[in-house]
Amino acid sequence: MRTIIENAAIATVDGSEGAGTEYRNGHVVVDRGVIEAVGDGPAPPGLDAQRYVDGTGCLVTPGFVNTHHHLYQWATRGYAQDSTLFEWLTELYPVWAGIDEKIVHTAAVAGLTRLASTGCTTAADHHYVIPRDGGDVFGATVEAARQVGIRLHGVRGSMDRGESAGGLPPDSIVETLDGALSGTAEAIDRFHDPSPGSFVRVAVGPCSPFSVSEDLMRKATELARDKGVRLHTHLAETLDEERQCLEEYGCTPAELADRLGWLGEDVWFAHGIHFSDDAVARLGATGTGVAHCPTSNSRLGAGIARVQDLVHAGVPVGLGVDGAASNEDGGLGIELRQAVYLARQKNGPHSATARDGLWLATRGGARVLGREAEIGSLEVGKQADLAVWRLTGMNHTGIADPVAALVFGALPPLALLLAGGRVIVEDDEVRTVSESDAATALAVASRVLAEKRS
Repeated sequence: MRTIIENAAIATVDGSEGAGTEYRNGHVVVDRGVIEAVGDGPAPPGLDAQRYVDGTGCLVTPGFVNTHHHLYQWATRGYAQDSTLFEWLTELYPVWAGIDEKIVHTAAVAGLTRLASTGCTTAADHHYVIPRDGGDVFGATVEAARQVGIRLHGVRGSMDRGESAGGLPPDSIVETLDGALSGTAEAIDRFHDPSPGSFVRVAVGPCSPFSVSEDLMRKATELARDKGVRLHTHLAETLDEERQCLEEYGCTPAELADRLGWLGEDVWFAHGIHFSDDAVARLGATGTGVAHCPTSNSRLGAGIARVQDLVHAGVPVGLGVDGAASNEDGGLGIELRQAVYLARQKNGPHSATARDGLWLATRGGARVLGREAEIGSLEVGKQADLAVWRLTGMNHTGIADPVAALVFGALPPLALLLAGGRVIVEDDEVRTVSESDAATALAVASRVLAEKRS
């Protein structure tokens, strides 16, 4: 059905590195799931519409793109509150060993609902905990995304290096090399849809260099490139990781990734905090992407990523929420402000603008996931993934710049959120699932998981 939005401020994000066409009083027309028109003033005359939205006092932006998440972690918020990454993992891995497909589905519905309520229309979820008796945990996440209605980039993760092999995770949640590869191939065959505008895509994602073998890292690249899908893993998140990598492999995590064939336009890394100048240049030269997770990095005290250096080197960079066990808020909206503020802490107040934050959350994220031609900006022919933010309340009144109001102010209520033209949020309420039912089910799942551990 055709939707016409008029009288709104529009931030198209159709440029690069924080730039884009903006209209103080413009329109967006959506038809059959794609953007039909966008521009200044009222919509073209003579268009019949089934939905008309008066955007007075609103800002329209592209839907946000979350480039890194762990939805199953919504069942384990509040753990290991004052820990480093390795301490946090040591405490949580035994808890995660108790997840099953019912818990994962419940957690994923809750997590995706929260993402939608903060303007997110595309989410990359990295699921690497595969308990032996857990059932179809990856399929449970795909089903949850179908229910909530936002796009999913499901990263079928894996680990084959448990405690007995010098890794951190319990042996009960790691797979054999062959099991990890066959399970990943099956997930691709079942769920990956490469067609334009698809709502489910699958990537290959061994967890991290310290929880998988070199063989798995190498063979994962072969599998992904044979299947024509993308590659994702954690890399350069902490100095502890770098020290371990130097001791074990005689090189930095970035150098190890390069050695194992893990650089290229089909690859993106989560976090990417501790990169040298040479590594930044190498990532830029190969088009390897980075998911910047400012709140999670702060929660774990991992450091501040060199986002401006990465972007200026040509590295695709987007924002990631990361798992709710290291970012209890779980929404994408606050990450825009966090990214800008951390950049300023590192490089001063002139180093990042509100529009840089919006660009990272939209066009930057789309580029990281290889979907810049489809999503991430408001342009004719692109998918109708958009957010209409209401800026008329006390939290934003008086801020003349609507983009600054969105990024620097409290997260505004959503008048409307569309994914492929479908209404996901309206009048600040998720319409595809019941938020109260999702919260009730999550409370039960969290309690069941805690009791399993005890």
